[in-house]
Amino acid sequence: MSLRLSTVILPYRRWHEGGRTEWQRAERLGFHTAYTYDHLSWRGFRDGPWFGAVPTLTAAAGVTDRIRLGTLVTSPNFRHPVTLAKELISLDDISGGRVTLGVGAGGSGFDATALGQEPWTPRERADRFAEFVPLLDRLLTEDTVSYEGAFYSAHEARNIPSSVQRPRLPLAVAATGPRGLRLAARYGQAWVTTGDPKLYENGTPDQSVRAIRGQADKLADACAALGRDAHELDKVLLTGFTPDRGRPLRSLDAFVDFAGRHRELGFTEIVIHWPIPGSEFDADQKIFERIAMEAPAQLG
Repeated sequence: MSLRLSTVILPYRRWHEGGRTEWQRAERLGFHTAYTYDHLSWRGFRDGPWFGAVPTLTAAAGVTDRIRLGTLVTSPNFRHPVTLAKELISLDDISGGRVTLGVGAGGSGFDATALGQEPWTPRERADRFAEFVPLLDRLLTEDTVSYEGAFYSAHEARNIPSSVQRPRLPLAVAATGPRGLRLAARYGQAWVTTGDPKLYENGTPDQSVRAIRGQADKLADACAALGRDAHELDKVLLTGFTPDRGRPLRSLDAFVDFAGRHRELGFTEIVIHWPIPGSEFDADQKIFERIAMEAPAQLG
């Protein structure tokens, strides 16, 4: 399978002041998917403009025709499966079946306390995620769902006519721990990783590759335990969080080398951030666009 190249467009620009054109440009450049973060605010953008993921993706669906659209990632931090499923089904209909939901357990950032709750421990996040994903799977595949769990409930929740994509829109499950990898193996059409966060500050690119290989091996074990072939899942690397940081976007050759090393690990999709001047995702726009247009052909 050829390696697909996708991008993340952060929702910090007003739609009519450049936001719209980025999504249209992403389609013209040939990206497979254009994702956005599903946060209420995020890191260095905390005190500046930041817009909602689903409305942004809905607007993007209206000004594009071919590119897939999605989140990287949605989490239980401020989402409930019942309302999320309704929004996703609506978005999938508006886009003509072009939506992928990237979903993860979430972290301890601003989203974790925005609704007034105390931050969950890693175990609590994992517990909620283990209930969140199966319920969302049901809501996206069944017309009527009733459920009573430890964290989430649904009472005759109706989702008719369900999503355009069948049996439901695809889930890309972000996970590195054993419980999350089991969820990816059971429910995912794709698995997402950002690498090993412990290596971000002081690790090396070679250490990162070895760590990611270990994650992929654990995913394969989780699939085998369910009788599933791990090759059925797409494997997605969201870049920018490995020790390489922004170096792969410094030239076409640097990116091809970086992507090629990860393709050898079985990755089918590499996701790069749309350049944002003055941020951790700053990059030369011309080089970025050259990578978009030329790298897929070189990678085969």
